[in-house]
Amino acid sequence: MNTLVEERVILDHLDRAGIVAHARRAAATGGLPAALACVQADFGLGEAAAAELLAAAFGLVAAPLEALSAYPLALSIAPFAEFVRRQALVLEDGAGYLVAASDPLDVHLRDWLEALVPLGKPIAWRLATPGVIAAFLAREESRVRTLDSSLGGEEAVMAIGSDAEDLSLQRISEDGSAVVRLVRSTLHDGLKAEASDIHIESNARGLVIKYRIDGVLNFAGSIDGCDTAEQMISRIKVLSDLDIAERRVPQDGRFKVNWQGREIDIRVSIMPSIWGEDAVLRVLDKQALTDHLKGLSLDAMGFDADIMARIRRLAAEPYGMVLVTGPTGSGKTTTLYGALSEINRGEDKIITIEDPVEYQLSGVLQIPVNEKKGLTFARGLRSILRHDPDKIMVGEIRDSETAQIAVQAALTGHLVFTTVHANNVFDVIGRFLHMEVDPYNLVSALNGVVAQRLIRTLCPACARPVEPGGQDLADTELDVAGTADWRFHRAVGCGTCRGTGYRGRRAIAELLVLNDEIRELIIGRAPIRQLKEAARRGGTRSLRENALDMVRAGTTSLEEANRVTFVA
Repeated sequence: MNTLVEERVILDHLDRAGIVAHARRAAATGGLPAALACVQADFGLGEAAAAELLAAAFGLVAAPLEALSAYPLALSIAPFAEFVRRQALVLEDGAGYLVAASDPLDVHLRDWLEALVPLGKPIAWRLATPGVIAAFLAREESRVRTLDSSLGGEEAVMAIGSDAEDLSLQRISEDGSAVVRLVRSTLHDGLKAEASDIHIESNARGLVIKYRIDGVLNFAGSIDGCDTAEQMISRIKVLSDLDIAERRVPQDGRFKVNWQGREIDIRVSIMPSIWGEDAVLRVLDKQALTDHLKGLSLDAMGFDADIMARIRRLAAEPYGMVLVTGPTGSGKTTTLYGALSEINRGEDKIITIEDPVEYQLSGVLQIPVNEKKGLTFARGLRSILRHDPDKIMVGEIRDSETAQIAVQAALTGHLVFTTVHANNVFDVIGRFLHMEVDPYNLVSALNGVVAQRLIRTLCPACARPVEPGGQDLADTELDVAGTADWRFHRAVGCGTCRGTGYRGRRAIAELLVLNDEIRELIIGRAPIRQLKEAARRGGTRSLRENALDMVRAGTTSLEEANRVTFVA
C-alpha cells in the first residue's frame, strides 16, 4: 500500500474533532507550524495530509507547490531576501495578491503585508507547509540572485586570472559597471548551483540565462535590452581573448576564475544567431572533480551490479578495444576513468590522450590534444604507440585516421579504451564502417561496447507515490497488469533539491559483448534486427529496460525515464 492510500485510511479512522482540538491547543502556544508538526508526529500523517486537515480546522485553504507555481513572486513590493527571512510568499494574482505562509494567522506577518500592499488590492491567504515554501524559494533563488547581484547586491569571492592580475571581478565591480556585475553574478550563481554549463541566449527583447544542472536546463533569469545583451557577450569575449568586432562566425575561447579558493576553467563557445550572439560557458572544475573522484571506481557510477561486473571483465582483458558511447555529458569519460583506476596497479604503462584532460590520474601519462600546434588525436596516438604502452585511452574517435590507428593498436596487443558518439551499441558498428574501418579488423579488435546515459534520481526528501493512469502507461508501452507491483513515484520539489524534485544522477547502460555469432553477423553485414536478437541471447538489455528497472524500484520517475530513453 502506498503512502497516499495509507494516509487516506488513517484519516478515515481518526476522530477529526479530536485532532482539531489537539491542533488548536498546539497552535495556542507555538502557532500553526507547531500545530502542523504536532499533528504529523502524533497521528502519523504526511505533511500534505496534515496541512489539509489543519487548514480545514482553521477555516483556511491549503496550497500545494503545484498550485503556487502558476503565480510569479511579487518582487515589486519586497526583495527576495525578505521573503526568505519571513518564510512567506507574496504572489501576483491578477489585480490582487496571493499570500502563502506556514502561519497565515500570524499578526506580525499580516501587519507587515498591510503596510506593503496598496489600498484596495485584494489579498487571498493560503496555508503552505514549510517544505512547500522552501521548494518555491529554491526554484526562484537562482533567477533572483542573478538579477539582485547584477545590481550590486550579493558579495562573491571571485576573481579573473591569477592573484596578481588586474582583472579582478571584485575590483571591477567596485568601479560601478552594471555589465561586469551581471557577468560576475551569473558566473557566481552558476558555480553555486553546481551547473555544468551556463547558457546566455539572445532574443528579440534582450537575453535569457539558463543553467544546466544534472543534465537539464533550468531557467535562471532574463534581462531586457538588446544593448545589455551585446555588452554582456562582449564582456565574455574580452575575458576569453576573442575578437569583439567579429559577430558573423562562431568563436571558441576560455578563461579562468578563482572562486572559493580554487581555480576553475571556463570554456567559452560564441555562436551567431538571428538576434545577435549566444554564449555557452562550460564549467571545468578540475580540482572539485579530482577531489570528488579520489579513489574513483566503477561503483561511483551507480551501474547495475551485473552491468558493472561485465564492464570489469572487459577492462581486465589483456588486449582489444572497449568502446563507450553516448551523447555529450553522459559520463563516458568518467566511466573510462573508473575502469583505468581499477586496473592501474603500477604493473602496466597506461597512456591517455584527451581533449581536454578533465582530471589527473596518479601514475598515468596523460596527453592533452593541442590542434593549434598540430597535436591531434591521430598524431598523438601514433606517438603513443612508440612509447611502449600497455593500456591506451583515446578521449574520442572523431575521424577515420584515428579509428584506423586505434583498431590497429588493439590488434597488436594493446588494450584500448575509447569513446565515440552514437545512440546505442549497434549504431557504433555503423559509425566505424562509415569511417572505412575493415569489418574483419573491427570485430577482431572489438571486445565490447557500452552505451550509457545519466538519469536523475528522485529526491528522497520529497518524492511521493503516484498511480499513473492507463493512458500514461499505454503511451510508454506499459500496462496496468504488468506494473501492478511497481513503486511509481513522482518528482515534487523541496528546499533540499532546489525545487526540482530530483537529487543526483546515476548511470544506466546497454552492454554488447562480442561473441563469435555476433562477429560473423557483423562481417556478413547482417540486418540490425538479427544483431539485436543475437545480442539479447548474449545477455544485452536495452537502455530503456534499465531505465524502467529504476522506475519499478521507485528510484526515478516515469517522466524522467521517458526523457532519457527512447520509448519505441
